[in-house]
Amino acid sequence: MGQLSPLDTIVLILYLGGLFAMGLYFSGKNRSTEEYFLGGRRFKGWVIGLSLVGTSISSITFLAYPGDAFKTAWLRFLPNLMLPVAVLITAKYFLPFLRRNNTTTAYEYLEFRFGPSIRVYGAVAFIVAQVVRVSLILYLVSLVLQEITGFDATLCILIAGLVVSAYTIIGGIDAVIWTDVIQTLVLLLGGIMCLLVIVNALPGGFVQILEVAGNDGKLAFSELRGNDLVPVAWSLSLQDKTISMMLIIGLISWLTEYSSNQNTVQRFCASRSELEARKAIYICALVSIPTWAFFMFLGTALYVFFQVFPAPEASEILLGEKKAEQILPFFIIHHLPPGLVGLVVAAALAAAMSSLDSSINAISTVSVSDIYRRHINKTSDDGHYLNVARIVASAAGLMMILGAVYLTNTQTKTLQDTATILTSLLAGGLLSIYCIGFFTNRGDARHVLFGIGGTMIFTAWTIASSRSLIPDAVSFPFDLYYTGLIGNIIMFTLAFGLSLLLDSNRDKTGLTIWS
Repeated sequence: MGQLSPLDTIVLILYLGGLFAMGLYFSGKNRSTEEYFLGGRRFKGWVIGLSLVGTSISSITFLAYPGDAFKTAWLRFLPNLMLPVAVLITAKYFLPFLRRNNTTTAYEYLEFRFGPSIRVYGAVAFIVAQVVRVSLILYLVSLVLQEITGFDATLCILIAGLVVSAYTIIGGIDAVIWTDVIQTLVLLLGGIMCLLVIVNALPGGFVQILEVAGNDGKLAFSELRGNDLVPVAWSLSLQDKTISMMLIIGLISWLTEYSSNQNTVQRFCASRSELEARKAIYICALVSIPTWAFFMFLGTALYVFFQVFPAPEASEILLGEKKAEQILPFFIIHHLPPGLVGLVVAAALAAAMSSLDSSINAISTVSVSDIYRRHINKTSDDGHYLNVARIVASAAGLMMILGAVYLTNTQTKTLQDTATILTSLLAGGLLSIYCIGFFTNRGDARHVLFGIGGTMIFTAWTIASSRSLIPDAVSFPFDLYYTGLIGNIIMFTLAFGLSLLLDSNRDKTGLTIWS
């Protein structure tokens, strides 16, 4: 169990206090929902770009990437290489529609194109998935804080949860975006400090990392099978992970992120112009890929470090007796000097908070814009909707904290499974809905609802198969990693196919690339 030194504690308190102070500073600007949700649509591209980096990297970058590279190799990095392709498609085709008529959410387009029921579907799917996601992220970061600081897990949840909720609720999107910029920089600085300590400690320095990792196959696109790293093939296969399939999965994932994820689309809408929004996603891609590569390399460097300076805990992780995500916290506790520990703990918090604050604000935005103001209360003044937005953000923060506390008394897998199930059932095939909207002149709510129903049945089948709830003879014949890809294919086939049989007279002027 770790324990922070007085210097580390001071660093951490100053960091958390600074974030809360930023929330207070921006609270005075929030006089309308336009300001609270979008910051008056005045942000420059570089600010939005760094904010997008902070939102997308999360705890996965800081903990899972080094852990994965430490235990296996660089296979997990492959999907990220498709981000530039997704960005180019988004800049050319998605942005004009997603910013059309000064929109606030990603799901307004769905109503323009298909009708209000599809907008509600997109909004509800997003809200449910995000509530589960933020609980899981807060829980995971609390485990890191507990291991490093020695504090009780519930106390770690309350500290991180209350700070991020407070500055998000009072500061709105201004606080979210600017704290994300700072958190991105803190995250990078924390990672760089860890790598410098490793390079300085190794007799052969940086060159030794490359030599040992290269000889042991740690820099390859390989999969761990048993105790051996096996390079993956380029073939197309639904049964195995291959380079080609990982790239396809990456493209689908990033196109979904840039078309239907409110955390991302809200940044597009908050940009001062379409040109600045384009700059933002270009900057995000230029910064994100080197950042992901850096944290993968940090895991490789940790592997070499513990080859030179063996530790029983590191060996247990390599043997699968402990979780790979524990390697960086272990290194932080035992090998960083006082002061740096506080900085790296702040970086771990930054990785989580940059995702949590975005999700809390996005949940509030979607709840008010797509559901409450659109369907429940259409006639109140803007001040009323601003108050409701703060109430919803408070409720989201509370649910996040309660969900994380609940997980301290149960298995980590419980909520992870729940998150996978809910996201797959509710949000499966979302990309295909947007693609039908953007790239075809067909489709209305009837067709899309038919596709949603079919996709839900498919996902329920895969979940039942993975839990051996149905006979092997009718179980899925593919790697579960490809569920989302197949789900999108099913959604597009069913919705577009029905539109060929049942035509629609819905006006699509200005809503597709053909009109």
